[in-house]
Amino acid sequence: MKAELGDFQTPPALIAEILKCLSKNNKYWERVFEPTCGRGNFISGLLALDQPPKEIQAIEFDTEYFQAAKSIYKKTDSTHVVIQQAKIFDLDLGQSLKWSAKGNLLVIGNPPWVTNSQLGSLGSNNLPIKTNFKGLKGLEALTGSSNFDITEYIWIKLIQELVYEKPTIALLCKTAVARNVLQFAFDAQLKISNASIRLIDAKKWFKASVSACLFCLDIGVDKPSYQADVYSNLSANQPESTIGIIDNKLVADIKAYQKSAFLNGSSSLTWRQGLKHDAASVIELTYIAEGVFQNKFKQIVDVESGYIYPLLKSTDLFHGKIESKRGVIVTQKRIGEDTNILQQSAPRLWQYLESHSKQFDKRKSSIYKNKPPFSIFGIGDYSFSLYKVAISGLHKQPRFRVVHPINNRPVMLDDTCYFIPCNSMEEAVLLACLFNSDLCLDFIKAITFLDAKRPITKKLLQSIDLDALLNNIPQEQLIEQAISEYQRFKAYSDRKIEWLSTLELLSKNISTVSASVQSHNRQLIIVN
Repeated sequence: MKAELGDFQTPPALIAEILKCLSKNNKYWERVFEPTCGRGNFISGLLALDQPPKEIQAIEFDTEYFQAAKSIYKKTDSTHVVIQQAKIFDLDLGQSLKWSAKGNLLVIGNPPWVTNSQLGSLGSNNLPIKTNFKGLKGLEALTGSSNFDITEYIWIKLIQELVYEKPTIALLCKTAVARNVLQFAFDAQLKISNASIRLIDAKKWFKASVSACLFCLDIGVDKPSYQADVYSNLSANQPESTIGIIDNKLVADIKAYQKSAFLNGSSSLTWRQGLKHDAASVIELTYIAEGVFQNKFKQIVDVESGYIYPLLKSTDLFHGKIESKRGVIVTQKRIGEDTNILQQSAPRLWQYLESHSKQFDKRKSSIYKNKPPFSIFGIGDYSFSLYKVAISGLHKQPRFRVVHPINNRPVMLDDTCYFIPCNSMEEAVLLACLFNSDLCLDFIKAITFLDAKRPITKKLLQSIDLDALLNNIPQEQLIEQAISEYQRFKAYSDRKIEWLSTLELLSKNISTVSASVQSHNRQLIIVN
């Protein structure tokens, strides 16, 4: 594989299966376009059909592949084949493709499975011009949301520039790319319909550990649709599920979502993300003995103990390991706080950080630019709450956990975790029971894509309407579950709990915040 190009050449056997799948309804495409043709395997497959297209056009940037592809079409007289050596990103496809034949157009192929940042890090010049083509704002654009698969860019270019040709587009890509394209098409109101996702075995065909598919849709329709039937393979006749846009969001299973759609809204409590520092070798520590920690360089860390806090990571949360053997150095109490004060308030810590300054200098994210030395993110008053309800963002099965203090110190979470700060242990227990209810978990499963790198996100969690959740779970059932859950934590609190009054207080807090948010939103609507 050419790493620079993110290149997976498609095996002829897979191409044969794809072409068989696309011809199920006996549809014939007089014209075929391949945006990145590689060695020409798709062209060979198309020419081998009983009824090949009248015309094939293709683009390839790599000289070696271009020459290999050219050698194929020299062997045919029945189909007019044109291959351009060019970057797809430099062309206006509406103007650059000069067709001699007329008829239905199929766009087919297997564009690079690589992100723009990966190509950039390899020094590749096979990249689109840098633009914020998704229109991301602020922190999203700085922290990775602006990183995209090259295939995703190509998809959107094809849809926008070939809309007047009304083609069918069928490309191999990651399933995450297919979803992103569907979401973008809805956001931009692009005219697409008849979308389908047919899963393929990427490990078998490409030795790639990623969820991949043949993503197919029609362009330029009068009535757009932003749903896609999901099939288990290329030959399946019935879809396993249907993903699509409902209530302005992409959901993983439309039928399942409709049963719990009333929970879709806005959380009246704010979900927070754990600490982001990108300096784990220095900041994250391992407990050796009482008051003794070492870093990932196996060095004993001698700093003021008040700056070391217990740390839980996503794996700890998922497996319910609430007794941490990890520690983390917290250099700030709020984002942007001047860290130079540590020279006086914590001289040993400052010396330790200074001795490892090169590790901090290696941090590539632009969020650290022009910030105080040794800055961290995901820090605020909420981080120091003694009690939290938290969840791993990385695991497919959602499990909400109560986090309590360790040795009377608040526990920090890393940036793969999300949490709500709580005022007490009982409040955390009640919230955990709410979120772990079948009703809530069914809603989460309906909107969660399990193959995503981070199935659980802050955006997802913030969309759970706590008011609606509270109103649809009987008080008696919730209190019974809370009492059972609380037994696990009796060692951390000897208070006698009045569960009903605690629940009423929590409900009042949620309702008050929710009403305040709704009022604020109404005022914004009036102003706008």
